[in-house]
Amino acid sequence: MADHILAIDQGTTSTRAMIFDRSGETVGVAQVEHRQLLPRPGWVEHDPLEIWRNVREVIGQSLARAELTRHELAAVGITNQRETTVVWDRSTGRPVHNALVWQDTRTQPMVDRLAADGGANRFAPTTGLPLSTYFAATKIAWILDHVDGARGRAEAGELLFGTMDTWVLWNLTGGVRGGVHCTDVTNASRTLLMDLETLDWDDRLLDAFGIPRAMLPGIRSSSEVYGTAPATSLVHSVPIAGILGDQQAATFGQAAFGAGDAKNTYGTGCFLLFGIGEQIVRSEHGLITTVAYRLGDGPPRYALEGSIAVAGALVQWLRDNLGFISTAPEVEALATSVPDNGGAYLVPAFSGLFAPYWRSDARGALVGLTRFVTKAHIARAALESTAFQTRDVLDAVNRDAAVPLAELRVDGGMAANAALMQFQADILGVPVVRPKVAETTALGAAFAAGLAVGFWADLDELRALWREDRRWEPTMDAAERDRLLRNWHKAVSKTLDWVDDDVR
Repeated sequence: MADHILAIDQGTTSTRAMIFDRSGETVGVAQVEHRQLLPRPGWVEHDPLEIWRNVREVIGQSLARAELTRHELAAVGITNQRETTVVWDRSTGRPVHNALVWQDTRTQPMVDRLAADGGANRFAPTTGLPLSTYFAATKIAWILDHVDGARGRAEAGELLFGTMDTWVLWNLTGGVRGGVHCTDVTNASRTLLMDLETLDWDDRLLDAFGIPRAMLPGIRSSSEVYGTAPATSLVHSVPIAGILGDQQAATFGQAAFGAGDAKNTYGTGCFLLFGIGEQIVRSEHGLITTVAYRLGDGPPRYALEGSIAVAGALVQWLRDNLGFISTAPEVEALATSVPDNGGAYLVPAFSGLFAPYWRSDARGALVGLTRFVTKAHIARAALESTAFQTRDVLDAVNRDAAVPLAELRVDGGMAANAALMQFQADILGVPVVRPKVAETTALGAAFAAGLAVGFWADLDELRALWREDRRWEPTMDAAERDRLLRNWHKAVSKTLDWVDDDVR
């Protein structure tokens, strides 16, 4: 009996498959990391073929661990690192270049060139997005301009573009033998090529970036049947029925469906989404306007998003680059071995600052150092930086949105860090709430797929499945909060204007 949903979560550092039952509980999970390819400073790449191999591996492992077969799956959902860009040959299925990851900043010269005529918000009225290396459009253009013959082949319809959801879906539904080439509205809204109102590719934007329409996927809703897997697949004949970009999936998995609902995901980066309903609100304070989800033929729902480039990646940096810890979870014990940050502030602007600053010229800084400061203080400053950055985003949300945030739902790996969650509540001044199912990204993809095939009836049924695990109430004195924020903003100011013609 088909009493389960499989979710494929293709993330920045790993690919995971999770199987959920009707109550939203996990019954099987498998995860495999992939390589981070760093050919030059600021360049970040992934091997799409390695990722596709990992997708197949985790599907098999998760089914084995759950002791299930495809016959017990009602649908498959996909969620993914969003802006990461793949261009491949439709006849061979081979990428023409490694995927350019959302963190990659090699296209800054193109961003600067386009911004010189109309500013960084030149296309924001149409897309909801500022001009930035973050989004897919300039990454597609870079590949077409730097791979020999790619532009001509793309114009001839020989090459396909996709974010990772499209790459996984195309391969999962047959690849060169009839694979479905489409994306959903949430991922399309991250390309700098889609009109937020029409939910279609915009010809004016395609012309500006020099991207042939022939290589673009069709844009579909977040919850519908896109296709099925072929006979050679472990999920043969199972409907592929849900796609959501990872942050929208996490919001959906948090049952944050309505206007005023918000979540923050603490992963490689950190992403706060605040629902604004069916009407588009264009931020005036450094946030992104994005599609939150669209169910079938229903109207799209929108959100304001604050994207923070470095969160969990900073803990990895402490581990891998500085050797302060051996495993990521050790950072909490190290950070809480001291009562405060000792006056040290760490701003992780490794590739510039994202929301609400959008400063590509910024670079990371550790300030306030004295001989008193130890590695424990630096570890604490690293955790605090994630909370400070979230506060900056929340301040922008409160200025843009009509309703202030009442509580923040949290998920992702760093949400397991109780010390960080308490400091987050303290520095925000609102409760922070963690759900029982922490892996809400995969759960959101499962929810979308399940709705499409009638596995779950409606959003009310999904709301009933959400359960609170732990809540942190703010306890910090307002004066102390103000002091810490004042020093944080002073530290941020020291990172700006660092990159110029001599420093890259």
